[in-house]
Amino acid sequence: MKLLGSFFRLIRFPNLAFIALTQFFFYHGVIIRQRTAHPGAQFSLDNEGFQLLLVASFLIAAGGYVINDYFDINIDSINKPDRQVVERVIKRRWAMVWHVLFSFSGWLLSILLSRRLGNPFPAVFNTGAIMLLWFYSTNFKRRLLIGNVVISLLTAWVVLVLYVAEAGIAFELPSSTQTSYITDIYKAAILFGGFAFISSLIREAVKDLEDIKGDARYACRTMPIVWGVRSTKIFIGVWMIVLICALASLSIYYVLHARWELATYLTLGVAVPAAYALFRLDRASSTADYRLISQLIKLFMLAGTCSMLLM
Repeated sequence: MKLLGSFFRLIRFPNLAFIALTQFFFYHGVIIRQRTAHPGAQFSLDNEGFQLLLVASFLIAAGGYVINDYFDINIDSINKPDRQVVERVIKRRWAMVWHVLFSFSGWLLSILLSRRLGNPFPAVFNTGAIMLLWFYSTNFKRRLLIGNVVISLLTAWVVLVLYVAEAGIAFELPSSTQTSYITDIYKAAILFGGFAFISSLIREAVKDLEDIKGDARYACRTMPIVWGVRSTKIFIGVWMIVLICALASLSIYYVLHARWELATYLTLGVAVPAAYALFRLDRASSTADYRLISQLIKLFMLAGTCSMLLM
């Protein structure tokens, strides 16, 4: 049982469940709903295709988490010694084996999906994700801002890969119904992908504050180390304000269109927790403080994801 629990920690099972939940909600809350709203539109991603994509995303993300811990042994021994798995429970060589197994399996499923759809983009997107996860762990993570942006792009990828799988290659002489269908899915993908990108960018910067001790010891050039804690807090605060303002604008839009339930949900479920995280950030000074803020960000990211069911 201890080994199994350690393995689940290694692959960040709660995060993988969140990825699966996000894709499930986007497929059923956005794509399927748009098919109902646009009768006669052609579609690409059936239930079996979606399941292939979901499992591929799950495996690729799991491989990314494993390789990240593989290269972070020294840093993790300082930042989170009680939660370290590689070397303490699972040997490095087995961690690499699991990384290769997960990543290759996810890539293979992506190829099968692309062949099934006649659409190269899912395979291209997922191949790019595997490469970014590798270079993030080996290089980008220790460089100023680049690692934060890469992880944020990969968070948005969870949604955007569904759009490219559904949209496929442009149809010849598409009908107005088809164009409207694809456009509405595109708008939702940009909306939720943008939310995922900004939220992840904020959380990654908070995690840099949380992990500053170990990162500094091993010469990582993260924002708190290069810019200082105060400047990093300003960076986070600016993006938090941008996110809160965007949520407020969306809420007003939905009020004007008599979508009171969605406006109320976005305000109370997403904007208010984000505002509270911003309030706590100004007073944060310890690792425990930053860990709490990181959990708050996870909370409103989950709430934002669940809003797909109300769209």
